[in-house]
Amino acid sequence: MNKKIIGLITGVVMLIGIAVIIINMNQPEPDFKNVRITDEDEETITQQPANEEEENIPEEDSENSAPLKEIVVKAVKQTVDFFSTKETQILAIGDSLTQGVGDSTEQGGYVGILDRSINQQEELVDFANLGIRGNRSDQLLKRLEKPEVVDAINEADIILITIGANDIMKVVKENFTHLKMEDFTEEKQNYEQRLEKIFNKMQSINPDSHIYLLGFYNPFKQYFEDIKELSLIIEEWNESGRKIAGDHENITYIPTADLFDEDDTNLFSEDNFHPNELGYKRIARRVLNYLTHEEG
Repeated sequence: MNKKIIGLITGVVMLIGIAVIIINMNQPEPDFKNVRITDEDEETITQQPANEEEENIPEEDSENSAPLKEIVVKAVKQTVDFFSTKETQILAIGDSLTQGVGDSTEQGGYVGILDRSINQQEELVDFANLGIRGNRSDQLLKRLEKPEVVDAINEADIILITIGANDIMKVVKENFTHLKMEDFTEEKQNYEQRLEKIFNKMQSINPDSHIYLLGFYNPFKQYFEDIKELSLIIEEWNESGRKIAGDHENITYIPTADLFDEDDTNLFSEDNFHPNELGYKRIARRVLNYLTHEEG
């Protein structure tokens, strides 16, 4: 084998190696702009065919007969195509809203709706759901030490979090007969510290993932509309989440309270606390809008 051929083969190996490094460093953002979630019984997705030019390669050209220069180009293109089609990993973690409690279809709440909508025609995203009913921020913080949770975070391109509602409920349960605003204010400060630690821990595990924190809605509004303090508490805790998220790169706050403001639409399950399927669809649509950068 002459030196020219050896040099070209060496060039193939080097170019492939460079392509692998570049693609892994610059993974394209997942394109969900063609996904639509409706309030009807099914989630719909419409995909436009890719507008790619077909390669005009003569039939007689093959790896055996084509010049080595063409083989180099083809090898690099195949390498780029392989890594650029890497399946996106989305991790959902947190409390019962992540688990999907209240969804009578038992198909995973808003996370399940996103999964079925995005992956309806082809597998674009791999979803992992680590939601646990009743989880508070202190419990989630402890879970971040578990190897299986660390592995899931490490693999995730996108992380969706619902956490904090049970922190509020803990204050209600412990002070039910003598609730004071000061009780919520004190616990909110603890929540802020834990949320900061949660974000820092996740970003230390995987600094390349994008984290989305979903805000709270007010499940008491339909029954205690006259008690303005409850709405104020929800707003203050949401503002804490928004501010802490805004202090970090690659962390986005997603509001949900306004999705449940309608008085004439039932958005809650039989427990009158968790969303029903329609409520979860509204959350899923809001999350999808943020994933596609249409909002925020």
